[in-house]
Amino acid sequence: MWYIFTTQTKAMKEMQFSEFVKDHRVNNRISLREFCRQTDFDPSNWSKIERGVLAPPKTPEQLNKIATALGFEKDSDNYKTLFELAAIEAIPKKILDQEVLNKLPIFFRTVRGDTPTEEELNKLISVLKNGK
Repeated sequence: MWYIFTTQTKAMKEMQFSEFVKDHRVNNRISLREFCRQTDFDPSNWSKIERGVLAPPKTPEQLNKIATALGFEKDSDNYKTLFELAAIEAIPKKILDQEVLNKLPIFFRTVRGDTPTEEELNKLISVLKNGK
């Protein structure tokens, strides 16, 4: 599952959680072992997450540790992107097709801070699936 976002280094590039985190870790010159020490992850398992072999962590506590280690300010674009990428990759592929998954980042950015009603969600899903 992919996400389109903008950063200083990669404008409008499709990226997964694993690549997003690894790029920021490497750009911040944090070794994998140091990152794992700061976040309480096993280095072997974290390496698998960065390679996309294992799913990203899902709990807010784990994601907050990652954000802190990467120097993301709470509520910054990178902080929100981290959580959004983890959420998108938690959606089973068989539930949503690729076209709908590609629209989710727009949806997340649109509703940040607002909770849509069930009717609004259903309308958005209809639009995404049927183009109507």
